Amino acid sequence: MGRGSKSQELTIASGAIAVGLLSLVVRADFALRAESPRERWQQAQTAQGKTQKLKNPLNDLLEEAQAAMDKNDYEAAIPPLQKFLAEQPDVAYAHFQLAYAYTALKRPTEARAEYERCIALDPKMAEAQLNLGILLLNADPKAAIGPLSKAVELQPSQSRPRYLLGIAQERSGDLAGAAQSFEGVTHLDPKDAEAMTHLGEAMLRLGKPAEAEGKFRQALEIEPKSPAALQGLAQSLELQRKPEAAEAYRNYLAVQPSDAAAEQHAVHSLLEQKNYDAALAELDKLPKANPPSLETLKLRTDILVGQKKTDEAIAVLQQAIQLAPNDAQLHGGLGRLYMDKRDYASAEKELRAALNLDRNNLTYWKDLSSTYYLAGNYPAALTAMDLIDKQEVPGAGAWFIRALCYDKLNQVQSALEAYRKFLELDQNRNPDQVWQATERIHVLEKTVQKKK
Repeated sequence: MGRGSKSQELTIASGAIAVGLLSLVVRADFALRAESPRERWQQAQTAQGKTQKLKNPLNDLLEEAQAAMDKNDYEAAIPPLQKFLAEQPDVAYAHFQLAYAYTALKRPTEARAEYERCIALDPKMAEAQLNLGILLLNADPKAAIGPLSKAVELQPSQSRPRYLLGIAQERSGDLAGAAQSFEGVTHLDPKDAEAMTHLGEAMLRLGKPAEAEGKFRQALEIEPKSPAALQGLAQSLELQRKPEAAEAYRNYLAVQPSDAAAEQHAVHSLLEQKNYDAALAELDKLPKANPPSLETLKLRTDILVGQKKTDEAIAVLQQAIQLAPNDAQLHGGLGRLYMDKRDYASAEKELRAALNLDRNNLTYWKDLSSTYYLAGNYPAALTAMDLIDKQEVPGAGAWFIRALCYDKLNQVQSALEAYRKFLELDQNRNPDQVWQATERIHVLEKTVQKKK
């Protein structure tokens, strides 16, 4: 910040003070390209046809504050600024300097008040609007949107205020607004990989993974090793269920090898492709823990199921249940594996445990109904289906199983009605079952005729 002369003229410091604040709060490589508070003050005085003169003692107070701030002694800068403002409370620049000193001293409440006084006196001081927005960005991002929006309005050709506005909107949950702001940054500066990455992240959170993918790819053209862009690309590909997702996660893990969550996502992506061997190899790269984490046990189970290694999958699920005995999903999955092994007693036990934890889960009820049917417990199967039918309208398949149960129980009339309902709903989509139902209807109708 340049020093003033010892003349009678009021010394107004340059806009570099705003740059100093930004280096404290945001990042040091950014320089404002805007007229300084001094220039704007002088222009205002010229427009009024006069040059502001102040007594030497007041000018000396500003010089004293300036000298202290040049030495980073912000505490010493405060008293002379306060004395100056006691005599000249309507000088916006002095409030600006005082706000900066408070910011440097990490006294945000006082800094905010001074920036607001400065802005009230000079609403077009872009540096004050910008610095107030930066001050609020972490603690109250929603409040930061107003001054940052004004800074963008005052400096439409500057990309940095627009970027900071996007950050404030992003943190406040205004994803559409954030996307618009970051899009504006990329138009002003197409090489801003950081803004492009934030734009991709906003698109991702807005449920637009295909658009996000394009933005992340553009960011990676600028910064090929950007961890955020690499991760965002992998996430966008995973959401689109694209086979390249696994490789994208591996590219991200090459620069962030300690991200266990990303490693798990890589495994998920390989599972989506039914590439079980590669998924197992990727899973084995995770740091070994004793006992293994619940998430890795679930992933290993999914892989083993895909490899049709049912006994091994059962053993791993049992280990997972020891870690999370109240996880209904684990019990339900184990019940289905037992059902596949035709161990219906064990299947019933696990499915009942799942339903005790998640009573209204239709998947567990359907698996329990199937277990009863396969075990030959037709009354129990029908009871379970009655409960399911209260929650959803039965389809053709459910009517076919119901017909078989009635048939096995020699409930002829009920079986006939169920077979006919199956045929009505199926519309010959399952020819084998249609043939079986048709044949049984003929037999059962003859049985009814004989009884008459």
